[in-house]
Amino acid sequence: MTRTAVVTGGGTGIGRAIAETLIEQGLDVTITGRRKEVLEETAAAIGARAVAFDAADPAAVEGALAELPDRVDVLVNNAGGNAERRLPPIGDGDLAGLRERWLAQYDQNVISAVLVTTALTPRLADDGRVILFGSIAGARGSGAYGAAKAAVHNLAADLGARLGPRGITVNTVAPGLVEDTEFFGGTLTQERREWLNSQTFNGRAGTPGEVAATVAFLASPSAGHITGQVIHVNGGSLLGR
Repeated sequence: MTRTAVVTGGGTGIGRAIAETLIEQGLDVTITGRRKEVLEETAAAIGARAVAFDAADPAAVEGALAELPDRVDVLVNNAGGNAERRLPPIGDGDLAGLRERWLAQYDQNVISAVLVTTALTPRLADDGRVILFGSIAGARGSGAYGAAKAAVHNLAADLGARLGPRGITVNTVAPGLVEDTEFFGGTLTQERREWLNSQTFNGRAGTPGEVAATVAFLASPSAGHITGQVIHVNGGSLLGR
């Protein structure tokens, strides 16, 4: 039986690289995301199915269930990002604006993973794989975004304990600087880029393909005894110990 995978945020960047890698390994892959046109273009290019919905919207997740696979062997919760970049600036003392930012980060990075995983749990195959996406920021700070990613890191332990009796593993992949994605949206200065690269052992940023290869291993039958973990992919700029 062909294994199936759902990759949220699969239209671009790391999500697309993950979908491509899983397809190369013989999985039947469905990619999801908010931008229907982008998803459909990617799906046509790599041989995936596309289902467009907002993973942080409960009604949208419920509405998409009819189009998602009846059996899911691998769920990759890649959807997320720095929500603050789409919000207007706030002034000093603007507590309402501050609250909006923190809730937006949590909504986009944590709630999305909780909703999709919960909705698809009845469809997860025994001995299946769930992979969440954290960040180096989850261990280093970085305000509301870092706090949201820290919550994702802990979510893997909770889900892993609950799904473990079915042989389902749950892990978080936490990348460092990965370029060739939309994440920074042109906001990363050359000075900042050089500083971040200088923190690694190998002196460079990661690639979407390298992150995808890590996900592919965790998604494989060979990774059945790795669960509840945060797997750092950052060139040594943060040691996971």
